[in-house]
Amino acid sequence: MARIGLGVFATLVAAVLLLSGCGDKQVKDEAMRADRAADTFPAADEDYFKDMDGGVQLKPDEVKGRNNWVVWTGGNDRFWDAITNSAFGNFDLLKTISSYKTLAYGRHNRFEQLGLMNEPCFVEPKDGSKDPYGLWLDQRVSVKDDPNCPDDPFANEKKYPGVKIGARGVTVPVGSFYGYPTGIVGLRLFPNPDFDEKAKKHWDAEKYYNDPDYYNDKNLVRPYRVGMACGFCHVGPSPTHPPADPENPKWENMSAVVGAQYFWIDRIFGWNYGKPGSPERKTSEQNYLIQLVHTSRPGALDTSLVSTDYINNPRTMNAVYGLPSRVQIAKERGQETLSGPELNNEFLKGSLDGKQVITPHVLKDGSDSVGVQGALNRVFINIGLFSEEWLRHFNPLFGGVPNTAIQIEVGRKNSSYWQATEAQTGFLAAYFLNADIAKGHKLADAPGGKELMTAGPATHLERGKEVFAETCAGCHSSKQPPVPKEIDFKTCNGPNYLACWNQYWAWVKSDEFKAQMKEMVKAPDFLEGNYLSTDMRVPVTLLQTNACSPLATNAIAGNIWDNFSSTSYKQLPSVGTIKIHDPFTGEEKDYVMPAGGRGYTRVPSLVALWSTAPYLVNNTVGWPGGSFYAQQPLPPPPPNQKPYYPFNPLDPSVGERVKTFEVSIRQMLWPETRPHDKLLGDKGVFLIDRTSVGSYLKVPGGYLPGFLKPLLSPLHRWLPSIFGDGDLMVGPIPKDTPVNLISNTELYKDDATLAENLPRYVQLLQLLKKATHDLSQLPKNATDEEARKVFANLRKPLLDFSKCPDFEVNRGHYFGTSFTSETTALSDDDKEALIEFLKTF
Repeated sequence: MARIGLGVFATLVAAVLLLSGCGDKQVKDEAMRADRAADTFPAADEDYFKDMDGGVQLKPDEVKGRNNWVVWTGGNDRFWDAITNSAFGNFDLLKTISSYKTLAYGRHNRFEQLGLMNEPCFVEPKDGSKDPYGLWLDQRVSVKDDPNCPDDPFANEKKYPGVKIGARGVTVPVGSFYGYPTGIVGLRLFPNPDFDEKAKKHWDAEKYYNDPDYYNDKNLVRPYRVGMACGFCHVGPSPTHPPADPENPKWENMSAVVGAQYFWIDRIFGWNYGKPGSPERKTSEQNYLIQLVHTSRPGALDTSLVSTDYINNPRTMNAVYGLPSRVQIAKERGQETLSGPELNNEFLKGSLDGKQVITPHVLKDGSDSVGVQGALNRVFINIGLFSEEWLRHFNPLFGGVPNTAIQIEVGRKNSSYWQATEAQTGFLAAYFLNADIAKGHKLADAPGGKELMTAGPATHLERGKEVFAETCAGCHSSKQPPVPKEIDFKTCNGPNYLACWNQYWAWVKSDEFKAQMKEMVKAPDFLEGNYLSTDMRVPVTLLQTNACSPLATNAIAGNIWDNFSSTSYKQLPSVGTIKIHDPFTGEEKDYVMPAGGRGYTRVPSLVALWSTAPYLVNNTVGWPGGSFYAQQPLPPPPPNQKPYYPFNPLDPSVGERVKTFEVSIRQMLWPETRPHDKLLGDKGVFLIDRTSVGSYLKVPGGYLPGFLKPLLSPLHRWLPSIFGDGDLMVGPIPKDTPVNLISNTELYKDDATLAENLPRYVQLLQLLKKATHDLSQLPKNATDEEARKVFANLRKPLLDFSKCPDFEVNRGHYFGTSFTSETTALSDDDKEALIEFLKTF
């Protein structure tokens, strides 16, 4: 009920605001208000991370690019401070970086519990005495105590002076515009400009950690704000140089491009999840918002969580491999047409020809289609760049109002941080284009890796190459025979794309293609410079994977990322009709996919496949039971996976990565062995994420949005079971309710006007009143069965309002199996041979 309970009222109030008009008032970022020009934020040039990425030698501009990736936050500390209120206190990065004694995590177990990378040269605090505000923050080891721990160069206030605004320079230091290191890679600490004398007098660190009435006050001003660099979600343990102890890595044990494969967004989002068996853990599990983020497996998160599109969409954090090869593919197949404000993007030299741009794709749905630099710049906005403007275009987390497009020209005009970011993304592109950075991590280069690669005869590996050529290379090789003349990729994007794709797909299934491909794959240099993807968009009708990712709408015309998606993307045709299952009955239904960019998934790369399991866009294939939170006891593993049990997908060591690969790839190739739904599995329904306990949406009164304050009295009269005692409470939501039944409630239709949406608001309000009335009739300690009977009346209306009614999270990609007629079903021997070849990537 999260988005129903709160979002519907946001929509009603927003409707009044929008109809009255909010004007064209321009806002400026903090840097510009402090008279700081973009050139006063130079790219950092110290090669501080020289041991990272295998110690490869970088040119000066590439060094600046890596520094940008790992420490540049672009003023987004303001954004993350604001989001603490939007998340009702569930999310608080200042607590995430703490090691307070009652928290379930600290520096000693941060990787195990949160999947975050501890920065070398820090120690865990014993108390808060070393911090001027009493916070339990990691303490820096000085170079005097350890000559291997030089000062953090980015915290140099003289070379990189911070933005003097508000209380900075008065009650708090000004600091550096790169912030102070926090002890966690990718998070930086900034003095809070709102921490004035009044806030200082009110501050109490002990209450901040222990007193809900104190820390749940949305008016609480913290002494610091935490900024986030891209590296927070992209730096991870090196697959080929893993740390002996993941809690104490060295820089040489980290890769800045591998992706945060062990990142627990549910624990980071819900800082107070509690230790096992604690009352905090039980309370946390009863919070629907925590049930929602539990659907993000480690290494995956919903990148549209903040600028919501009403679809719960956990997706893996990509490894950034093979950019040179991707650019080459784009020259042949990735040309996109731009128009209007899309042309305001920055472009790599030589990539734009009139209105045609050479475009590698990064996002899962291939929507970032305006070139390399445009894609990189958009990433910074999505983590809070120029939040003064960005937050005007949507209602964070809950929606209920129309998302509108953030304009590049406005950002460039009114944000010094925006201008400085654009000035640095060229360096970032140079870093990714470095040949050593781009090549990926091979199992053969890892300790003991060669012994883990193949145990069979050489003929087994050779047969694996042939199987790959015949079954996989049509999508997963950037080296292919010349395409037939009738397939003209230059005219394929936009409304003609699906017809072109069908031609292409018919060709790669032909005997001619397979014969040529088999010869190519046997070449000794086949894997060199091979991105192992075509970077093309594949219709979800063919993939049969969960439809929620390709249904994302943030990049369609007029939406938040309108300026960062191409006209040709927005003109993509509908892929047609897919099959989905009712999450309560298992009944198969038709669902027509919309057009306008939706319906496609970009082909992922198979570079370093051995190290990137579990699989699919949401990391659902390979987990024991399908999820860390799978109900125990788990069924015994299938015979062809049993040799690799027990295995630990959360262990970054080479041996455990390989075992996770062995299990995950077998679930891909033997889809019948994937976990099925606990209630409908006997009907062939794959895994559905369901609530593990009865849960509620509870918003502490201190975090209720300001627009609700004047309405509290009438809301209490209309909906007394929701608004009472100053808090908002909706529930109980019964155990085993499909999580996405609630999260995917479409509060505002993107393809309709505000006036057309108003009747929908009325219907949603009626549904909310019915739901709360029915649920309020339950006894105080209602059983799940009692709640389930009442909730049954809400199934159909909630399904009718669902923006993505596809609930099976681990289905699809059946190529080479009996689950599809699109490719030849492989024998077990051929599948095993293919696996041997895949391990060499």
